[in-house]
Amino acid sequence: MKKALFLDRDGTLNDDTMYPHKIEHFKLLPGVTEGLRKLSKDYIFIVITNQSGIGRGMYTEKDFHRFNNHLVSELKKAGIEIKKTYYCPHHPDEACGCRKPHTKSIKDAAREFSIDVKNSWTIGDHPPDIEMGIAARTKTIFMLTGHGKQHIDEARNLKPDFIAENFLHAAEFILKNDKK
Repeated sequence: MKKALFLDRDGTLNDDTMYPHKIEHFKLLPGVTEGLRKLSKDYIFIVITNQSGIGRGMYTEKDFHRFNNHLVSELKKAGIEIKKTYYCPHHPDEACGCRKPHTKSIKDAAREFSIDVKNSWTIGDHPPDIEMGIAARTKTIFMLTGHGKQHIDEARNLKPDFIAENFLHAAEFILKNDKK
């Protein structure tokens, strides 16, 4: 079985300025490429992202796919493969089972890619990312990038395995603790 990183997208991998969906606003966060490269030997990468901007009518699914395909393509140029992106297009008020903190996307990915969930990590900058990881029984890292600093008190109460300043910091923690 494979180990995975279940990665939030906006605020964890790329800049999260007001519902990112336009390629011209795309910007990888510092340390993402280097951190993913360091982890690519031991982990597969799965993106799990809530995209309520679709449900709110702020952009279309086509806009989402164009932006997400650009992210995947840019990472591929750096030698990094995103196996799949799972996304929830629903408004937060809709009663769906795919919106984080629900674990549907992790369960689907685990079945599709034969993932050892207990030895995998969930990484994100919002409390629902951590709640999803805990509920799925992954290890968790809360990021202070994106919206992380705004939610730090709530995140601390959830007791993630680690709180990281940036993605490289998270990657170094995983590498150090994976060998234990």
